[in-house]
This record gives sequence, C-alpha cells and structure tokens, in this order.
Amino acid sequence: MIVLFLFVASLLVGLPIGVAIGVTTFAGYISLGGGIVDNGFLGMVPSRMFAALNSFAFLAMPFFILAGEIMNKTGITDRILQFAKALVGHWRGGLAHTNMLSSLLFAGVSGSATADAAAFGRTLVPAMVRHGYSRSFACAITAAGSIVGPTVPPSSLMVLYGSIMGVSIAGLFASGILPGVVITLLCMALIMLTGRAKNLPREDIVLSRKAVWAAFKRAFLALLMPAIILGGILGGIVTPTEAAAIAVGYALFIGLFVYKNLKFSDLPGILARTARINGVVFLIVAMASALGWWLGFERIPQNLSATLLAITENKQLVLLMLIGILLVFGMVMDIAAVLIIMGPVLMPIMAQIGLDPIHAGIIVVLALNISLMTPPIGACLFVLASVTGEKIGGIMKELWPYLLLEVTVLLGFAFLPSVALFIPRMLGF
Repeated sequence: MIVLFLFVASLLVGLPIGVAIGVTTFAGYISLGGGIVDNGFLGMVPSRMFAALNSFAFLAMPFFILAGEIMNKTGITDRILQFAKALVGHWRGGLAHTNMLSSLLFAGVSGSATADAAAFGRTLVPAMVRHGYSRSFACAITAAGSIVGPTVPPSSLMVLYGSIMGVSIAGLFASGILPGVVITLLCMALIMLTGRAKNLPREDIVLSRKAVWAAFKRAFLALLMPAIILGGILGGIVTPTEAAAIAVGYALFIGLFVYKNLKFSDLPGILARTARINGVVFLIVAMASALGWWLGFERIPQNLSATLLAITENKQLVLLMLIGILLVFGMVMDIAAVLIIMGPVLMPIMAQIGLDPIHAGIIVVLALNISLMTPPIGACLFVLASVTGEKIGGIMKELWPYLLLEVTVLLGFAFLPSVALFIPRMLGF
C-alpha cells in the first residue's frame, strides 16, 4: 500500500510519469530488503532496465517514429487529405468524413494517435471551422479518428506489446487491420446519420473519377509506404524491425529526391525530435519493466487473478472486468506505462480464461487506445486542446457518441474471437 500511495502522490505533485514510476520502483525494491548499501535487491534495478530495452524487436519502435517524423516533414499530410477529400468530400459533412478517412490512411504512416491529432489539429480543424463546423465538433472528430493510428499497423503500441509479451508482432499487426477499418466506417456512418440533425455543411464538390485519380497519383508514394511495410512483414520477407529500417530509408528517399522538400539541414531537427519522443518512451519502458518484476515478486498478478476468479468464474465477466481495469488505468496513466506494468499482471489471467495471445493483444491495444480520448490524462484531448485552443469539456460534449461507439467495437472484438482473429488466421498466425 505504501508503494501505491507513493506512486499516486508522485503523479499528483506533477512528476513526469517515467520519474514517478522510477521513484515507486526504487521504493518497492528497497522494501524487499538489501537497500542501497549492500546492493541487494536494489542492485537488480539497472539490470532489469537494461533487459527491457535490450531487444531486437524493440528497435522497430524508434525506426517507425523516425520514419513518421520524416514523412510528416515532407508534407504528405496534405496529399493524403486531398485524396480522402476527393473520395468522400461530396457527402454532407464532407470534411468530417475526410477527417476520419484521412486518419485511417495517415495511420499507415505515423502509427501514433498524438501525431495524428497534432497534424489534423493544425490543418483540418481550422479548415472545418472556416467551412461552418463548430470547433468542438471538429476536435471531437479528430480525436475519434486519432486512435486508428496506433490500431492499424505499423503501431508502436503493438511493437511494445509484442516485444514485452513475446507475441508475434506481425500477428498483432494483422489483427489491427480489421478493427481500424471498422472504427473508421462506423464513425463515418454516425457522421452521416447525424449530419442532417447537426446541419453539417455540404461541400461544393462533385465526385469525379478524374479528380480522384489526380489526388491518388499525388498521394501514391505516401500510400505505398504502409503497403511496403505490411507486405514485407506479413509476407515473411522481413522482420518488423527490418521493415521499420526500410521505412526510414524509403521516407528519406522520397523526401530528398522525389518530393525534394526535405533538406539535409532538416535532419538534425528530425533526429532531435525523434530522440526526445523515444527518450520519454524508453524511460517509461525501462522503469516500468523493473516495477513489473517487483509486482511479480510480490505475487500481485497471482493475487489479482485469484481475486477476480473468486468474484466469478464466468469467463465473459472476467474479461469484462479486465477491459474495465485497462480503461480505468488508461484514464489516469500513460498507456505505455499501463501496458508494461499491467501487461504481465493481466496476461496470465487472460491466458487462464483461454484467450489467444494475439486476441488478448488486440483487446489490450484497443482498450488503451480508447483511453487516449478520456480525461483526465487523455493525451489526444490535451494535444487538440493545446493546438486548437478548444476546451476539453467542449470536445468531450461532442465526442461521447463516438467514444461509446468505439467502446462497442472493443467489446465486439473482445467477445467475438473468430472475428478478431479472422485476418491473422487467414495469414497463418
């Protein structure tokens, strides 16, 4: 209880999540005995931190983040937006539909919800406001679409999950395709159903095969990147780490020699931003891994499992409680930290109720992605609030129908394993 209190207190006083986990970790290890002087249990902390990061598969994460940074610098966001607009911009609420479809297409480039929210918060949200949408509604649509990024491959969260849990990252990538598409289509259906009631603007755009083809040609090289990544991984040609390195090379080639809007002088800034992003993530990963060992030593996963199964032996109810735990923890903690700390705690329970590891993975990833839209720590909400000036309360007022819809998708994939595993099984995972 003291360790838990220390963790909560660290967060309340405003310590960064990585530092808060580190403080808690050291307190937990000291409580085991040994302490600093004789280098007992506490001496294991550096080795646990190093072991967490010493993974070939884990290298895929910084490579994918670097590739996304490079592609963002080349201005591909606008090319993807124009292609999506050519496809669905003629519908009522055309820019809202464009926002959702662009999130799906952009996901294959960034793999990050916050990158999606920041990019479209600076571009699409102002455009939607100029065309008659309320800023809160524009931000809500952007937030709803942003979680498609870490769901559809390449997903940094899936790389992290697969590396820690020893689950096939390629299989996880395959499992994320269908949920991402379903979320996008259902959100677009909701926009269509509520468009007349909300009096959403209708753009002065006519669906034209010529316009679609022209927009597709402009966006082709950007759209080709996720195809290369997925094709190589799912085809067994390259590992996820090798595919991520190829993505970096591809992004550099496109930016420097094809679009020619990337300069060598831009690279130090890109590398610095990538280092900052990875530094934060790696600190969380390293500290949370050490904390996870302490949780295991104290038999907290086994105790939690016994407690849940004592409440009920119904597998569906246990799964529902696990999803609730993930959503609640995701509301108050960084999702990478939740994954690393709670993953080793919850995975044995999921295995005990008979969940396939890949099925369990997509449940965890979807639940944590959805928590990116929920206060008080919802990262996407804070990103949108900071770049647009809209209040979080205003965003949530418009967001809640889409939030409920995405929770319904989560529950559907959780309780229908044949659907969740359809694509992975079709590809042999």
